[in-house]
Amino acid sequence: MTVDVILPVLDEADALPRVLGGCPSGYEPLVVDNGSCDGSAEVARALGARVVSEPRRGFGAACFAGLEAARTDVVCFMDCDGSLDPRELPLVAEPVALGELDLCLGARRVAASGAAGQSVWPWHARLGNRLIARELRRRCDTRLSDLGPMRAAPREQLLTLGLTDRRFGWPLEMVLRAAAAGWRIGERPVAYRPRAGGRSKVSGSAVGTARAIRDMAAVLR
Repeated sequence: MTVDVILPVLDEADALPRVLGGCPSGYEPLVVDNGSCDGSAEVARALGARVVSEPRRGFGAACFAGLEAARTDVVCFMDCDGSLDPRELPLVAEPVALGELDLCLGARRVAASGAAGQSVWPWHARLGNRLIARELRRRCDTRLSDLGPMRAAPREQLLTLGLTDRRFGWPLEMVLRAAAAGWRIGERPVAYRPRAGGRSKVSGSAVGTARAIRDMAAVLR
């Protein structure tokens, strides 16, 4: 089985060697450069990854560009900041490839502390994620505990969902539309560890988390 792994990237040059070097055999990295200024695209190409460019800023815009460029029947999405272990991609991809699930999310479990004991998953990000997961359970009758940034689904079926959000509401809209379409949705535990340098654009600050929650609230409305 070959799976394209869509990696939305905005200034992640430091993390790319860890992420690309950890992809298991058969899991082909597809880096979507979303306007990086640190040479991320060049680093990815030098490491042998296929790279596409999406100049329109937005997490969802990068993910959708990767989905359109992908070639495999099953695709994975994963944050490219080094906080997720690409060696665990089969945990979320295989239930989809085997026909057990239509959408599988990686439920994060903190595996290590950050520098100087700093939290890998700050309280504001954890609280926001918990509230969104609770709302999903209420609306969609799913048992999800995390709106996981590592996920897998069939490519063609994803394209038919008609996803429109191009910002941080993309992951939530995918679950909502999949549930409305009667997809079998589940999750598998995956490790969550310190990112490779810098600060997360979402969970790294209360402002970033608030921006993501704003986009997701718009999707819920």
